[in-house]
Amino acid sequence: MSFSAKVKGELCRYVGLSKDEAIAQLSAIMKVSGTLSFTSGMQVSFKVTTENPATARLMFKLLKEHLSIHAKLMVKKSNSLKKNNIYIVMITEDMGVKDLLKLTGILKEEDGMMSLDYGINPHLAKNEQEERAYIRGAFLGGGSISNPEKTYHLEFVTHSIEYAEDLSKIINKFGLNSKVIQRKSSYIVYIKEGEQIVDILNIMGAHNALLQLENIRIMKEMRNNVNRLVNCETANLSKTVNAAVRQVESIRLIQNEIGLGRLPKNLREIAELRLEYPDESLKELGEMLEPPVGKSGVNHRLRKIEKIAEELRKEGR
Repeated sequence: MSFSAKVKGELCRYVGLSKDEAIAQLSAIMKVSGTLSFTSGMQVSFKVTTENPATARLMFKLLKEHLSIHAKLMVKKSNSLKKNNIYIVMITEDMGVKDLLKLTGILKEEDGMMSLDYGINPHLAKNEQEERAYIRGAFLGGGSISNPEKTYHLEFVTHSIEYAEDLSKIINKFGLNSKVIQRKSSYIVYIKEGEQIVDILNIMGAHNALLQLENIRIMKEMRNNVNRLVNCETANLSKTVNAAVRQVESIRLIQNEIGLGRLPKNLREIAELRLEYPDESLKELGEMLEPPVGKSGVNHRLRKIEKIAEELRKEGR
């Protein structure tokens, strides 16, 4: 089961909605995944199509419990290669579809004329609880979330720029930063930051999915931190080894060209120690001296030795 399906399954188990919250949630599902049809006799019907059986059952239940509408529930095979089941919730004119469409803000009446409302009626999301219910419904109708093991991405697919912008505004009331883009003929409201996806799961009430995502985020962050530390240690070790090899080469050059006895005492001592202990750190070399010398002091002496070696190389050319 995909992470999206798990989230939707959890959201469909969310109970205790008031009638207004149920209407807000139904409106969002219907706006995002519904189709309005007219028969030859100008009879109106409305159907919601989904691949998620829990969403279809929830819609059927909300219509029955809060609006006394006994919708028709149908199942058919998809035409796609996967051959998944498609679940259809149908509301016809004899079931009161016109009143439902007005109640859920899909149809609006102006000057006695009925028309489609492509935005979100403010009366459907007039307080925080109704806004939460609306976002939940929009996700059930047209939302998806990527596998957080791979990437952080949550989106709502809509079919109207007006609707997408209204939905984005409702989401952003909760301090989030959703954005709208066009993808072919659809308008996508999306969130890409892991922390904000956690927040919107909390807003919708998907608390189990939230905890799972948080656990994944923590594990990914730990892995990233370990990788950064390992990379840093590897880089430092490589740098130290290269420096030690370069120092030994310089000391041997001096030894072969003029002899270490020509060096000042402080440089000769550190040169002999480096030859004897090529793998020791600067700090460890400094502690072997009498009296001991700090890391910066050892580094300063070795730099002088490398400078002498460089001058010898130039003379030999």
